[in-house]
Order: sequence, then C-alpha cells, then structure tokens
Amino acid sequence: MVGRMGVPLLDLRAQFGPIRDDVMAAIARVCDSQLFILGAEVEALEAELAAMLEVDHAIGVSSGTDALLVAMMALGIDRDDEVITSTYSFFATAGCIARLGARPVLVDIDPATFNLDPTAVASAITPRTKAIVPVHLFGQSAELEPILETAARHGIPVIEDAAQAIGARYKGRAVGGIGRVGCFSFFPSKNLGAFGDGGLVTTNDPALADTVRLLRGHGMRPKYYHHAIGGNFRLDALQAAVLRVKARHLAAWTAARQVNAARYRALLGPAAAAGHLALPPEAPDRVHIYNQFVVRARDRDGLRRHLTELGIGTEIYYPVPFHAQPCFADLGYAPGAFPAAEAAAAESLALPIYGELTDEQLQTVAGAIDAYYAR
Repeated sequence: MVGRMGVPLLDLRAQFGPIRDDVMAAIARVCDSQLFILGAEVEALEAELAAMLEVDHAIGVSSGTDALLVAMMALGIDRDDEVITSTYSFFATAGCIARLGARPVLVDIDPATFNLDPTAVASAITPRTKAIVPVHLFGQSAELEPILETAARHGIPVIEDAAQAIGARYKGRAVGGIGRVGCFSFFPSKNLGAFGDGGLVTTNDPALADTVRLLRGHGMRPKYYHHAIGGNFRLDALQAAVLRVKARHLAAWTAARQVNAARYRALLGPAAAAGHLALPPEAPDRVHIYNQFVVRARDRDGLRRHLTELGIGTEIYYPVPFHAQPCFADLGYAPGAFPAAEAAAAESLALPIYGELTDEQLQTVAGAIDAYYAR
C-alpha cells in the first residue's frame, strides 16, 4: 500500500547518518576549544565557500534573512528608498526591505520559472530605486543578464537572493557572485543546511565586504569602538564546523537531487502530457540545484489532500504573494495586480526531492499522483 510506505517531504536523518561521525568530531573540536563566536572555524568556512562559489569574499552571518538585511545596510538602503523585487518568494526578501524603512516595489514573475520578470523590473525603475533583488527561486537562477543591463544603465546594485540556490549557475557562472552582492541561507532544509540558522554574504567588492564584516558585529572595530550601527549578525563556530563537513558532500547531494528530478520527469511525463501537471523547466543556460521540485497542478489542493492521506509530504511555496499579505496592505497593490504570481500561488506544489530518496519512493509519489488524476 502506498499509504503504509509514505514519503516525507524531507528526511534529514537519512542525510545525517553517513556523516554522523565526521559531524560529531567537528562539534567536539569546537567544544574542546571553547571558542564559539567567529574565529578560526568561521574563517575556514568562509575561505572554503568563497572558493566553491568563485567569489573573492564570503562572510558568514547568522541567517539568510540577516544576510539580506546586512547586505542592504551595507549598500546604504534607508528610509524612503525603493527596492525592486519579486512578489513571489520567502517573506525575508521583502521583509528586509521594509525593516529598513524602504519601500518594496513588487513585480510579477515569469510563469514558467517562478523567477521575477526582467521586463517588469525595467518598467519599475524610478529615481528612488536603490537596488534590485532577483530571487533564484527553488534552486534555479533568475534571468540575470537583462536585469544586470537594466541595473547598469541606472547605476543600481543587484542583490542576488540566492538563499535557495547554492551551487546553481547562470551562463557558466556561480550565482551569488554575478551581481554586486549575493545572499545565501543555511537553514536546515537547504541543500547545504546547518544545525540551526546560518547565512552567507558574497561579493567581489572588497570595500563592500569590509562594510559587511563591520556591520555584522555591531559596527565595532576594535572592541567597544563603534563606527556604524550594525547588528549581531555573527555566524557561530559550531554552525561553521558542521557546515565545513557538510559542504564536502554538497556536490554529490546536488547531483542526487538532479538525478531525482530527471526521474520525476520520466515518471510524471504522462500526467504532464495529459495536462494535469506542469513540470519545472530547466533553462539551457543554467544549472538547477533543485532546492525544491515544484510542479503546477490542476486541482492542487485536492491533489495535496490525496497525497497527505497517503503519507506523502508536500508543501506550498508560497500560498500568498507579498502584495496580498496583510502587512503589506499599505503598498496599495490590488488583487489581480500580478496575475502570474497569483496563479503560481494557487497551483504550485513541492514534491519530495532530497537526494536520499529511493527509486521506490519516487515511484510511490508518481503513482499516487497518477491515481488521483485517473479518478
């Protein structure tokens, strides 16, 4: 029976088992040192991730949200500035803009990739625009070239929200090092996840990197001498030690997700051909790392209930676009303002995609979907 087997949306225990000894040794190393804030572990992680992501500077911070926040602070985004971003993303993308007193200027998405529409970005530029934040949603890069061209014409920095996209590539380049600054998350469910919160800011601009490092420690340099009002955005040494172990496996884990995505395409091909599903596209000039495998589903909510009854985990990323959130009502966007995002919110469904899934589990998910639409 499908229901007896079940398939979780994510199984971190399956990932942890094979690396448990190495992770516990790394934790013990930090505990033995009794050095928990920044220090050698964080510096080593930063160097290793800078090399992996092909950037000059990588700065460990306390979360993906704080990566976005400190990057915007370092760029001087302030009250009454405007920042253009997608209306369809995790809340932090727009929330960090609003926290600084700036106005999130929302744009619609490309209906195929879920990433922001470059044409809409160009139309949203005003004299108050201080930055553009493309989101590499679900693990696939946004269409960066036209966005970068628009930004360059107006002298506006691009902040890459790469929270879900570590290892993704656009036209041969790693995301996070293409715009002025990149922001990553190490939330446990990410392809590279910590044992709690963590994040990373990347840049090839040495002056900007220095400002981010200053701001992550209350603007303090040296101790108790404060040159700016920053925050406590520091990455813990324990998290850095865990991430150093896990980062060595990231390429293999990502490859396993890509294999599973290809398997889904084969298994779900008939349902897609029948018009029941739309499968996520892979743009030919990009490398998709499948932080999520998100389909568009006819009768999405009914399908989700069916899968839940069978013990198959799913998630809706995201049910309410920013322009429809109560906290952003004062932005003045009416229902229907962004039809592609609203359609995605009503139709999208994330299926299990983690690398440790067995072929039997993949067939279970696909079989359950086929059975629902055959009724």
